[in-house]
Formats: sequence, C-alpha cells, structure tokens
Amino acid sequence: MTEAIQVGDQVKVYLDSKFGDKEGWHEGLVFKIDPYSEHRRFYWVKLSKDAQVTLGINHISVFNPKNIQKI
Repeated sequence: MTEAIQVGDQVKVYLDSKFGDKEGWHEGLVFKIDPYSEHRRFYWVKLSKDAQVTLGINHISVFNPKNIQKI
C-alpha cells in the first residue's frame, strides 16, 4: 500500500485460495475504517454489484494490507 486508504475510496480486495473458485481481486468502496492498533486497521468494503453476485455477500472487512489496493 503506497497511499493511505480513506473512507470513500474505490478499492479492490483480494480473496485467497480458501475462497475456492472465488479467489482473486474484487472491487468495492471503503465505507468504514476501524482501528485495530497504531499501525493496523480493519477496512470495511461495500462490494460492487458484480462482486456481490459472484461472492453472495454485500460487504467484507479486510485486515491484511496486502489484500487491499486503492484503484
């Protein structure tokens, strides 16, 4: 992550192989950020319509900064 992610940012989130055929990058919009520690955050992402259909969920929280990128 080179640039700080803020509420309202368009992002893509990565779901790894434990999500089976849903593995990969999915787009969405950050709607909430919850602090966890001084350097870590939970990023709450409302998924795009396409991602909602693919994943069967509306939103997801992302903790690992490797799994979220600003678009």
